[in-house]
Amino acid sequence: MFDICELHEPETLQEAKRIFHDNPDLKVIAGGTDVLIRMQHGSLAGAGLLSLRNIRELEEIRMLGDGTLSIGAMASFTKIFQDDLVQKHVPVLSEAAVSMGGPQVRNVATIGGNLCNGAVSADSASTLFALDALLKLENLEGERIIPMGDFYAGPGKVNLGPGELLVSILIPREGYEGMGGRYIKYAMRKAMDIATLGVAVVCKVRDNRFAELRIGLGVAAPVPIRCFEAEAYAKGREITLECVQEIARLAVKPSRPRTSWRASKDYREHLIEVLAQRAVAEAVKRAGGCCAH
Repeated sequence: MFDICELHEPETLQEAKRIFHDNPDLKVIAGGTDVLIRMQHGSLAGAGLLSLRNIRELEEIRMLGDGTLSIGAMASFTKIFQDDLVQKHVPVLSEAAVSMGGPQVRNVATIGGNLCNGAVSADSASTLFALDALLKLENLEGERIIPMGDFYAGPGKVNLGPGELLVSILIPREGYEGMGGRYIKYAMRKAMDIATLGVAVVCKVRDNRFAELRIGLGVAAPVPIRCFEAEAYAKGREITLECVQEIARLAVKPSRPRTSWRASKDYREHLIEVLAQRAVAEAVKRAGGCCAH
């Protein structure tokens, strides 16, 4: 039995923003796969909830006029995985979406809830980092658009202002056009478990050289991160096995993994190097290049 003092279920975004503005202590619930578990464990006893599940406009996935792919914050992982636009333009995100839990969880869990939970293990976060995604936040006073890197404030903390709701995820054309990508999740029980490590790579290849490379890591630091030194090293270099191995070694440098019951710090660092090398090599292949010896 959930200890809920009030429940609001608006049907439009404007109505939701008005309710949240007037009741800033409400807990926002999207799919509920995280919030309801916390309530069941008693950590949100007596909470009031603002449910977004009836706001259909927040489920839309569409291509904007400038080529930006817009994904509504309430789009479920099943919807994202099956969407034709996602599969055509950002298949690496589809790959990340299908790795998120079992079918029952993917049917209700939303990408917005996954991000706003602030979990470093969020399967979508490292991929959106690699895609240079932007987040559109709105409250009753207006809107702002911020890069993924500005959203995470620490473990389990995100930069949402008073009355703000995450409305959509925006992936600009330059974030995905001409890119090959690969997401690899390492977990004890595959998709059914929280990630021990998540590695997302997108790259653009020209004349078998790296025209661009982006690497996002999850569970490698207190928040999802980008591997900027490894990305800078790759730019313009011929794609060889030695180059890819060095990129993987450099990907470990910005990480700050910790020892937990799932894995030790040393083992996570080993995973970063091994999985980064594998993900880069596979992204290169999908971008039309080859990893020469």
